[in-house]
Amino acid sequence: MIFLFTAVLILANSFGTSTTFPPRKLKANEVYIPIGETGKKISLMELSTIKANDLQLLAGKKMNFAEKVLFKISQRRLRSSIAPDGTIDNKRLEKLFKKKDGETGFHAGGFFLGLFLWIIGVLIAYLINDEKKANRVKWAWIGFAVSFVLWLIFVLAA
Repeated sequence: MIFLFTAVLILANSFGTSTTFPPRKLKANEVYIPIGETGKKISLMELSTIKANDLQLLAGKKMNFAEKVLFKISQRRLRSSIAPDGTIDNKRLEKLFKKKDGETGFHAGGFFLGLFLWIIGVLIAYLINDEKKANRVKWAWIGFAVSFVLWLIFVLAA
């Protein structure tokens, strides 16, 4: 009996642990943005080091003095947002260019929160903070609306 109890405790503890890996950092060399009307693309790393005249040739558009000054200021900000190892260190830039895996489409948890718990479920969806919060909240509101319409049909039919 003691052996069985010890085995259950060890197994229960081993299932309670998990290894989580930090999210992969976005590299400035891997993010490409289109330049000008030509459809050519340039990486953020290249954009942070390119000269204004080279950018004019690449974009096919002449910049005036004010645009060159604004480009240099923006370029300095971009350089400060790139870490020495080449990763993007600015949360706003990272969020802008990061792929939106799993942030669209049907979210069952949010839908059922709204469907079964009504407005309390929607509030719970707002309180859970993770990368899928916007999608969860949207589907919680949809679940709430479906539940409300079903309730309204039931009341009017009775």
